Amino acid sequence: MTDRPIGYWIRRLDALLEETLDCALAEEGVGRRHWQTLNVLRDGPLDPAALTERLAPFWTEGAITPAEIIEDLTRRGWLERTADGLHLTAEGATAHTRLSARVGANRQRLTEGILPEEYATTLNVLRRMTENAQALP
Repeated sequence: MTDRPIGYWIRRLDALLEETLDCALAEEGVGRRHWQTLNVLRDGPLDPAALTERLAPFWTEGAITPAEIIEDLTRRGWLERTADGLHLTAEGATAHTRLSARVGANRQRLTEGILPEEYATTLNVLRRMTENAQALP
């Protein structure tokens, strides 16, 4: 199985990350994009355009849109708009804490049997490959 190219493993892992994270968050009725939005906004308010830009790498064609996520989280009472931009409400912060526990447990299961040094090396290699690919014509 290791004779497959890196692109196969990256795509396969990404699909499985999406699937397992969505399963971990399903009880709350949210998905990966909801989580990513809450996680970005826990650091402080952002205007919708800045939020969309920060999350752009995670959105794929046909996925729920950032506007739909913002609307859903606002309807749930987890986000609100102020002059500073979008920010988490108290309920949103509580939801983020609950979801963070689920995400953490999911990450722990995904990295079982992987040493911290191996994980760090993997991230470093993927980062460098990304930089190399960005430098190509």
